[in-house]
Amino acid sequence: MRLLLMADTHVPKRAKRLPAPLLDELPRADVVFHAGDWIDTATLDLLESRSRRLVGVYGNNDGPALRARLPEIAYADLGGLRFGVIHETGAAQGREKRCAARFPDLDVLVFGHSHIPWDTTAPTGLRLLNPGSPTDRRRQPHCTYLTAVIERGHLTEVELHRLPPR
Repeated sequence: MRLLLMADTHVPKRAKRLPAPLLDELPRADVVFHAGDWIDTATLDLLESRSRRLVGVYGNNDGPALRARLPEIAYADLGGLRFGVIHETGAAQGREKRCAARFPDLDVLVFGHSHIPWDTTAPTGLRLLNPGSPTDRRRQPHCTYLTAVIERGHLTEVELHRLPPR
């Protein structure tokens, strides 16, 4: 099962549209995750129409229209793994311990907010993944997104994709 993970798209404030390389990944993904800060409903409509399955949440910059359509926290059981999606997890320091305590039944937590790619594993085994942002790199060298594969109940081939400058 192939996964596509993104967050903090901020369309149309930070970009007029999602980058073509990211959109090219949609047909290959069995499940698409979006960890919030969409900004417009058009991006949600686009991903819903082009994704086999979309698991998304709203972020702190998302208004009432998105909050009416998306949860604050989403859950999905996929290929023997329990996923959660949330926008904010708080400060980087202590993140693994804090998230493991808050989500003891998850195998993978996808989050956003910082625009900083993150891939760590808590001592409990909880994998924490932040795909960064495909449209707003902030202080990072590149705009980014993640892909991954679920094989036999394990998350494999987790790959950070760097997008070319706009």
